[in-house]
Amino acid sequence: MKILITGTAGFIGHRLVKELAVRDNVEIVGLDSINDYYEQKLKYARLEDTGICEEQAGGGELVQSRVYPNYRFVKMDLTDKEKLSQLFTEEHFTHVCNFAGQAGVRYSIENPYSYVQSNVLGFLNILENCRSQKVDNLVYASSSSVYGMAEHVPFSETDDTSHPVSLYAATKKSDEVMAYAYSHLYGIQTTGLRFFTVYGPWGRPDMAPFKFMKAILDGRQIEVYNYGKMYRDFTYIDDIVKGVVKLLEFHSQDSVPASIYNIGCSQPVMLMDFIKTIEQVTGKKADMKMIGMQAGDVVRTYADTTRLEQGFGYKPSTSLKEGIEQFYKWYMDQYQKL
Repeated sequence: MKILITGTAGFIGHRLVKELAVRDNVEIVGLDSINDYYEQKLKYARLEDTGICEEQAGGGELVQSRVYPNYRFVKMDLTDKEKLSQLFTEEHFTHVCNFAGQAGVRYSIENPYSYVQSNVLGFLNILENCRSQKVDNLVYASSSSVYGMAEHVPFSETDDTSHPVSLYAATKKSDEVMAYAYSHLYGIQTTGLRFFTVYGPWGRPDMAPFKFMKAILDGRQIEVYNYGKMYRDFTYIDDIVKGVVKLLEFHSQDSVPASIYNIGCSQPVMLMDFIKTIEQVTGKKADMKMIGMQAGDVVRTYADTTRLEQGFGYKPSTSLKEGIEQFYKWYMDQYQKL
């Protein structure tokens, strides 16, 4: 297997590299634009954790990992059509995991063009190269946000997703529709993953788990949306990556090989309970400011993972308390030293 993983300076991409790079008969090329949506020092630290030093990472050339002989990295933007095409032509990938793209629901309200550029145009470039190079399987990141304000729970892959409530969600839905079209037209296997709130070591500082942990440890106030009456299907990073690997190795027999899977814990947690767990693990009390709902946000996420469980035996095994403990340990041992 020769795999391109985009977004390897990001949360999930970084962890996937570490999971696959220790396996035999796997060759990996990582790609990331290392943008400044959130602190770049964390992105460079993730790269360093996989053997790619910051001094070499920004040059735009393939860099060999000092830790993993089968891993190389290149700084590149998915919207750079010519360079991306050259990379595909030279490397002859058999598999692609597209985890790059512009993340964040609220930021999409402020910067809509960056989302269309990265998540739509960038993804189109990925699809075109997968078509021309006859890639065996394209696994790509979608999002639970495509379910919008749906009241029916748990969310199933067969539910209506035609009413997104943020531009971010709209771009992810666009990716699913484009992937289906390419699977139908060209027989490309595409596998979309609707991620539910992912947390854990090396996580994203723009997401609630990280923001809450940091603020509580720093003694700062946290804003609790919808007065705490929110539920999230928090899913630990290691459980997510195990599911990704199972789907990466899958070969579809469908006439139109386009699949969509929810990948979550399927055990939604009330936001207040999540905060209480952080308090218990850290031994610090949260200073909370209760405020209303934010534009583009949803009250509840809840994954129906039956399709993934029945097809691949996928079942998350990390409890919320265990996940928070591992996150806290990483935060104290590594993040605070960055």
